[in-house]
This record gives sequence, structure tokens and C-alpha cells, in this order.
Amino acid sequence: MVELVAERKQMVSFSTQAKSAVVTKKPIFQTRDLNLWYGEDHALKSINLELHENEVTAIIGPSGCGKSTFIKTLNRMVELIPVVRISGDIVYREKNILDKSYKVEDLRTHVGMVFQKPNPFPKSIYENIAYGPKIHGIRNKKFLDEIVEKSLRGAAIWDEVKDRLHENAYGLSGGQQQRICIARCLAIEPDVILMDEPTSALDPISTLKIEELVQELKKDFSIIIVTHNMQQAARISDKTAFFLNGEVIEFDETNKIFSNPSDKRTEDYITGRFG
Repeated sequence: MVELVAERKQMVSFSTQAKSAVVTKKPIFQTRDLNLWYGEDHALKSINLELHENEVTAIIGPSGCGKSTFIKTLNRMVELIPVVRISGDIVYREKNILDKSYKVEDLRTHVGMVFQKPNPFPKSIYENIAYGPKIHGIRNKKFLDEIVEKSLRGAAIWDEVKDRLHENAYGLSGGQQQRICIARCLAIEPDVILMDEPTSALDPISTLKIEELVQELKKDFSIIIVTHNMQQAARISDKTAFFLNGEVIEFDETNKIFSNPSDKRTEDYITGRFG
């Protein structure tokens, strides 16, 4: 018995050392006491989150809880709405993006966005992908060709469209259009990819392709995804934040959120008791 106890202690000690040896991922975004109002409506309430690089973070919660508003603060797109007022800090790579000296154009080069509905430009597939690099001054045809191919490969759609590059992107299926939008995002070589319900308008097969793509992309990018689909969040995310009425109720490893949540409201939501 004594030997068994000693062996268990040794195993625990080894496990502790192994955990301490794991390299901690760097924070990519930190929000500190983030509040947002649409006019008089207090939409985000004291949000304090630390999101890490090369992870998929899922944002879940019922409609109107502040999920989409939150991720649109991370590239300051929400400020396009005139009645919006924000307080607190949003720190990206150790710089507060809400500081007046921070250029929004630089931020959106590093933080790309994929929307709920596929929104390709009414241009050819090639021009959709080359658009961002051209805006940033790249004109060399050979270089643009390389960017287009690399981005389409990165979005797992090159083999499907390589012989159709000069056809209008509107001729593609919904799932293909969404991957074109992801490729368009990749073409500017972002650091972070924000996804706002990227599969809600897609069929199950297209949804699966996007989910598989997300798992591949997290090797090179940090991904923050809003989803209503609990199974999707459980399948593809490393961490999950549960939003309710503009507040973060719980934020933890996805496995813990779905198997042993700390807050009863989280448990009620993920088990379908409300929302």
C-alpha cells in the first residue's frame, strides 16, 4: 500500500511538472471593463476576457445577448453605427486599439472578418482574392497570382475553382462563396480571423467543410467565432464564452463548459432550457 501511495505521488509530481513545462500561449486580445451602449441601450457590460493566439474561441448565447456586437468591437466595425458609445480598453498585441492614436486601417489589416452570409464582390473569383492585396499596393501580376493560389489553397477551395478563376464568384454555391470570402480574408495575411455565424446559411455538408477548415486555420491564425450551434462550438473550439444580456456569464475551456459548467445559467442554456 505504501508503495502504491508513493507511486501515485510520483505520478502526480510528474504530471505537475509536465503541465508547468507547457508553453503558455500569448494573449491576442484582452478586454478590460469593456462597456458599449447603442444610444441608451447598455449592450455590453464590463466585459473582461483574455483570448489567446492559435486557438478557436467560441462565443455562444441567445439572440440579442451581445455576441456579434462583441466581436465587432475587436475590429472597431461597431463604431460605424453613429449612436454607439464605448468605454474601457481593448488590447490587441499589447496596444489599446481604442486609443485615438491607433489607426483603424492598420487594425483591419491584422484582424479579418467573415460574415454570417457569404458576401463575395460582384467580380471574378480571382479579383475577389486579389482585391485586398491591390488595395495595399501590390500590382505585380506574378505576385498576385501566387497570393490568389495560396489563399484559395488555404481556404481549401483551390481544386474546385482553379479552372474558373475568371468566372463571377456569384456562380458558386453558398458554401463555396463562403470559402471564397475566407480566402479573400487570408489574402491580406491577417493575424486574427473573426467569424460571425459563418455557417448559419449553409447546408450540413458545407458546414462540415467550414468546420474542418477552421481546425486547419488555427495552426496559423487566432479565430474567434460566434455561433448559435452548441454542437459546433463543442466540436471546433478550444475555449468558449457564454454571453447573456450583455454579460460574460462564464468563460473556460470548451470541454469544461459543456461537461461541467460552473454557472447554472450556462448549464440551462447548453441543455436547451432557454435560448
